[in-house]
Amino acid sequence: AGMRFFLQYAGCFFAFFSTGFLIASTWTDCWMVNADDSLEVSTKCRGLWWECVTNVFDGIQTCDEYDSIFAEHPVKLVLTRAMMITADILAGFGFLFLVLGLDCVKFLPDEPHIKLRICLVSGVTLLIAGLPGITGSVWYAVDVYVERSSLVFHNVFLGIQYKFGWSCWLGMAGALGCFLSGALLTCCIYLFRETSSGRLHSAYSLRKGYSPAGTIVTNVHLPSSQTATAKMYAVDTRV
Repeated sequence: AGMRFFLQYAGCFFAFFSTGFLIASTWTDCWMVNADDSLEVSTKCRGLWWECVTNVFDGIQTCDEYDSIFAEHPVKLVLTRAMMITADILAGFGFLFLVLGLDCVKFLPDEPHIKLRICLVSGVTLLIAGLPGITGSVWYAVDVYVERSSLVFHNVFLGIQYKFGWSCWLGMAGALGCFLSGALLTCCIYLFRETSSGRLHSAYSLRKGYSPAGTIVTNVHLPSSQTATAKMYAVDTRV
């Protein structure tokens, strides 16, 4: 039981931070950052929704939002948005399910089997959430790297060249955290399920066995007392 509690809390810890990392990476502005820092007086970051320029000397930041979501955007941008939003939603639901399945939460306290199944469902949901998260972030990073490498290979200099930034790293970390949390909640807890089920079944059998025993004892005492009384009346009658 102690190991199962530890796995639940460890999974909850990773799920919390993984969900936060995925949401932060989706809505921050540094998926791409300019790689020529020595030649620039400002840092340029591109996110999934806007682009920001920060002056190196005074730290003033100016952001420009992209066009409407219905406008034409690069395929890389549209697919990364879709995958990261999907990962955010799945990770959020997985974390909420996990909170309800924790033994310290007073939700269905008399149904340990149901709470264990909730943890398993949460683990599967987090594993599924990691797939679009890691796919979107890694694909975006590889595309940025390939684009930069092709420009360098062909000796093309456009003034600003980009590399993937910290938002992309957050997306990768969040997706890997979802995989780790999901693995703890599905594989490891599943190993302890049969042991826990056996203990619960034994406790239920013992509890069920005590009740008839009490009834039998009670029924035994009653007839014995009635038999003694009957004997007394029989003796009085004979006398």
